[in-house]
Amino acid sequence: MSTVRLEFPLPHVALITLDRPKRLNALTLELLEDFRAALDRIESDADCRAVVLTGAGRAFCAGLDLVDSASLLDLSGAGGVQKGMSIQKPFSALVPRLHALPQPVVAAINGPAAGGGLALALGADVRVAARSALFLDAFIELGLSGCELGLSYLLPRLIGMSRAAELILTGRHIDAEEAERIGLVSRIVEDGEAVPAALKIAERIAAHAPFGSRMTKQVLWTNLDAPCLQSAIELEARTQVLSMFTRDFGEQVVARREKRTPRYQDQ
Repeated sequence: MSTVRLEFPLPHVALITLDRPKRLNALTLELLEDFRAALDRIESDADCRAVVLTGAGRAFCAGLDLVDSASLLDLSGAGGVQKGMSIQKPFSALVPRLHALPQPVVAAINGPAAGGGLALALGADVRVAARSALFLDAFIELGLSGCELGLSYLLPRLIGMSRAAELILTGRHIDAEEAERIGLVSRIVEDGEAVPAALKIAERIAAHAPFGSRMTKQVLWTNLDAPCLQSAIELEARTQVLSMFTRDFGEQVVARREKRTPRYQDQ
């Protein structure tokens, strides 16, 4: 994988780094393929319990690479619509693929997150921002719809419809302080500390039983669309009972009583 680095800096924790720093980690088809390969490897790794996602250099991800992807954007001539839909498919699969990953994902937003980069950040379960981070829905600036790659679904749910509409329709950027104030990120850290802070969160997640963490992520995202409170509670109840039948439930109870680190067996 030449555009994505996959490392395991802590026990049970993976670190994915978008690695095109000279292009601000802008998205290309090659990067998307490398990113998918990294997620496939993590998904099949029973030892991995949490993931940190970041960008190399001074940016998280600047969105679509308009230079390296220029040929993709030429949809003139016969078959333009079909070509466009074919090209769009791997980009549109980006955020759903993150959601389908069993392990919780913590985004360490170390710099600008624009367009597709913003969508990628929103696809994570937890977001930590460096003080110099910027957030921008850049699609409207290109004469395109500002609603792409899941932004119209995720952003209003995170910060409310009015704020989301303003950001998507105007294309203005927001800094880390505003992002924290409106709930786009959970915390701000100093520049250079986003990855260490995200790793600490991931390490804490990884300390819990893998099945419990995975079910928590799944229920959170599923109940985001629950039609009512009772439907959400019903899913929670069934998942809780499933968790009680794992070996790790009993092990975690005993480990807490004995004041020792649990020895998990279930994945």
